[in-house]
Amino acid sequence: MVKKVKKQTKLHIKTGDTVKVIAGDDKGKTGKVLSVDKLKSRAIVEGLNMITKHVKPTASKPQGGIDKKEASMHISNLKLVDPKTGEATRTGRKAGENGKLVRYSKKSGEVING
Repeated sequence: MVKKVKKQTKLHIKTGDTVKVIAGDDKGKTGKVLSVDKLKSRAIVEGLNMITKHVKPTASKPQGGIDKKEASMHISNLKLVDPKTGEATRTGRKAGENGKLVRYSKKSGEVING
């Protein structure tokens, strides 16, 4: 049996971007992207989509306990925040000064660094 390998796709969100959640429990909140999983099209956003994890006692944590941490969310539920206006915006790609593709805000036309 041959396994199908999912191809990595270009995403509109990168690590370090400020994003706004447009769907789900945290709708309307903004945060910074900590990591992006290109194969699963999911991102972890700082302080959003928090889950409780029960931790067994270990040598480093002898008490064990309950930890709160961020869970990943699908990138279709996230929109990039426009650097000029601070609102959620769609993104596009266009050739920059040196010929490389750069992301830009569809609302303001501002180039997004990153």
